[in-house]
Amino acid sequence: MLKPVLIAMLGCLGMIGCRDGQHAGEDAEEESAYAAARREMVRQQLQGWGRNIRNARVLAAMAKVPRHLFVPEAVRAEAYEDHPLPIGYGQTISQPYIVAYMTELLDPRPADKALEVGTGSGYQAAVLGELVKEVYTIEIVEPLGLRARETLRNLGYTNVHVRIGDGYKGWPEAAPFDCIIVTCAPDHVPPPLIEQLREGGRMVIPVGGFLGGQQLVLLKKEGGELIRKATLPVVFVPMTGEAQRR
Repeated sequence: MLKPVLIAMLGCLGMIGCRDGQHAGEDAEEESAYAAARREMVRQQLQGWGRNIRNARVLAAMAKVPRHLFVPEAVRAEAYEDHPLPIGYGQTISQPYIVAYMTELLDPRPADKALEVGTGSGYQAAVLGELVKEVYTIEIVEPLGLRARETLRNLGYTNVHVRIGDGYKGWPEAAPFDCIIVTCAPDHVPPPLIEQLREGGRMVIPVGGFLGGQQLVLLKKEGGELIRKATLPVVFVPMTGEAQRR
């Protein structure tokens, strides 16, 4: 069994003409090949190799969202392979399994309002956009956030809202959130995110130092208290901004 390597999710390029997956510049043959690659990715990387992603809605979203349009053209041929890809600004987009694992752990529901900290390419936001009612996503690296906003707009994800800013502070005007996903690692859970999590809500966040000791943590808010469960050791880029000043 392969051990998953968790890498922080951050931005890249991509434009598409409609939400259901046909890029204006791609012909039917190319799109068919990419769709087949997505199906194989789901079958082998998410359901095979002892990884066992089981949530049918998550699997369907991963099979639908065109990951190849969220990566730079130079590495597009590798979009559905089992590893992260560089996307500029010293950042990467996570391997598909990590996106699926974190999404399944978050347990997104159709009526949910979700917050994502670390928009990057917008790929995780697009996956969530297939699964919940509204997604609010924050990116501190302005060029990545602007690219993601354009990509998601071209994809037709009108239920995904992008903000350029410091995700440590959350998005208080849109709170409370039913679920929160964080794709960069602070050394503590940011108090504003705890405050903005609805009673009964779930948060998935990597916590710890960049050089070691990070854990992917599932938090559930019950009776105003957080129930914490560590899941896997991970390696994510540090959360910057306010998190580094605390």
